[in-house]
Amino acid sequence: MDITKETRRESYGAAQQEAAARRRVILEILTERGKLTAREVAAELHQRGITPTDERNYSAPRLTELKAAGQIKVTGKKICDRTGRSVAVWAVKKEVSK
Repeated sequence: MDITKETRRESYGAAQQEAAARRRVILEILTERGKLTAREVAAELHQRGITPTDERNYSAPRLTELKAAGQIKVTGKKICDRTGRSVAVWAVKKEVSK
């Protein structure tokens, strides 16, 4: 295997582990705090020292992945304080008891 393929594979593996860890923390945040926007989740990640800034791009991709996995859902929308635009509000899906 050439070096560039090897380093790409190593980087990809590390990125996958980091994304999985961030998804776990985001689920924890939504469980603790309830309904939040991507920016609010990013702010909480930053406050916990997990990300270097409160930029929403630290949370938005993981929220999309968690939604695709059926773990969270969009519960509505609200106006973002920073941008003045309508944004999605996220929450943990409650398991249906059988």
